[in-house]
Amino acid sequence: MTEAAARDPGFLSIAAAEKHFGPATVLDGVDLAVGRGEFVSLLGPSGCGKTTLLRIVAGLVRPDRGRVVLDGQELTRLPPHRRDIGVVFQNYALFPHLDVAGNVAFGLKARGADPAAIAATVARNLALVQMSAYADRSVKALSGGQQQRVAVARALAVGPKLLLLDEPFSALDRKLREAMQIDLKRILREVGTTAIFVTHDQDEALAMSDRIAVMARGRIEQLATPAEIYARPATPFALGFVGLSTRIPGTVQAAEAGLLTIATALGPIRARGHFLPGSAVLVGVRPERIALGSGAGDATGPAGPAGHNAIRAALADAIFKGARVQLLFAAPEGAEVQVEASSLPAGAAPGALLDLTWAVDDTLVYPAAEAGPQDLEAVA
Repeated sequence: MTEAAARDPGFLSIAAAEKHFGPATVLDGVDLAVGRGEFVSLLGPSGCGKTTLLRIVAGLVRPDRGRVVLDGQELTRLPPHRRDIGVVFQNYALFPHLDVAGNVAFGLKARGADPAAIAATVARNLALVQMSAYADRSVKALSGGQQQRVAVARALAVGPKLLLLDEPFSALDRKLREAMQIDLKRILREVGTTAIFVTHDQDEALAMSDRIAVMARGRIEQLATPAEIYARPATPFALGFVGLSTRIPGTVQAAEAGLLTIATALGPIRARGHFLPGSAVLVGVRPERIALGSGAGDATGPAGPAGHNAIRAALADAIFKGARVQLLFAAPEGAEVQVEASSLPAGAAPGALLDLTWAVDDTLVYPAAEAGPQDLEAVA
């Protein structure tokens, strides 16, 4: 969280927001507080309610229940044009009959600003998005990335208290999308604008956000910094949706002083947690935390160093990803075992038995009854 956000953590407050479309519950009592100058991403699969929540804040959708307050002002029933909010849509929504400068100036002219002030503001915002040389060009002659920059400049030109961005990079190729992520983060830091960003791209959210709200089924599963969500996901859904993960179901055999022993189809696994013996649980671990060894010729079973778990599994496939290799292992039904390594062990091929070890402290454990991303159905 930024310093400004820490001073004013409730700059934007969404309380108990609900929205139903027919029998479908799209938002189920969502609470969200965003600090001044903070960049918060709403991250989740299609149908999780993230765009509906954004549109409620913008005034484009009215909630069935709940309140929206921005900088101390109640917005819930105000029309969009009175909310002092800028919006960058997925398709940019530029005016094709205006040139670049005309698009950026549009909101200022609608507010009756002085022509000299309009010219200065347009010049400043085009410079901010590195589009000064294109001021007189038709927006129809711009690339997708350039149009996106103009859309951001137009939204910022009126000096909104809050900027909303609805998957603005989705139409861009990967390299351009990554460049625009860096540029947008820089721009918002320079102007100090509070922003909410909707995306289904986990890498995008991790790279850009001060905090991420992971959403599923109309609720926020976890709201935390990118580092916290990745290292300590609060639910199986957050574990499965943000980053890769090894996931193994099991049953707690013993629990002593906060240390669990969990029986799984791949052998016993230890984890820190508080569950009663007999509890059905899901064990999780991030793939890069797992170390590889060879299990060949060792009939005594896998063994790891003190304070580590160890299992043995058969290699099913290796996927080359440039600097890293993703290794997939055969696993019993309900389990998914994968490792991210810098290289494939010498001589390893599909079918090879390998020992996998990781620290007990890197082992995550959840109630087995909680849904993962594969269990979700789109609702809106």
